[in-house]
Amino acid sequence: MEVQVAPLRAWDDFFPGSDRFARPDFKDISKWNNRVVSNLLYYQTNYLMVAATVVSIVGFLSPLNMLIGGTVVVLVFMGFVWMSHNKDILRKLKKQYPTTFVVAIMLSSYFLISYLGDVMVFMFGITLPLLLMFVHASLRLRNIKNKLENKMEGIGLKKTPMGIILDALEQQEESINKLADYISKVKE
Repeated sequence: MEVQVAPLRAWDDFFPGSDRFARPDFKDISKWNNRVVSNLLYYQTNYLMVAATVVSIVGFLSPLNMLIGGTVVVLVFMGFVWMSHNKDILRKLKKQYPTTFVVAIMLSSYFLISYLGDVMVFMFGITLPLLLMFVHASLRLRNIKNKLENKMEGIGLKKTPMGIILDALEQQEESINKLADYISKVKE
């Protein structure tokens, strides 16, 4: 299936007034995770623009260290995903505690970058955009268009870059399985 870039959402939808933001229910982790995944899929191009802006500013100030930092993070991410597909204990950790898995990737990247380059580049150029995305995705309430787009991504009608990343982190598998079961029951 061909990868499609999600459309850029209107900035007044992305960052409207405070009425579309709410603190997540920290007691219901699965509901909070669902909100984060849904918002990451729906606003992925907006997040990319924000991250590109931050990375560009940091990259302009320290290009070599930014290149080293980005390369280290990508390689560590790919290594962790590869290991989690080959080790059941890591796969279970990734599935049950996706935040812990991402934090482990970030900490491993931090320690490697501290030996290779400037840690401040890592903090501002890599961690800050991820933190901004996570905070927005956690606080932004979903709307009808958001839910509809995510269902289309979950069914497999659309494949986007964020969907591929979330698949690597195994954060869409349950939704897809539930939807596939429902579709097969409807066909019968």
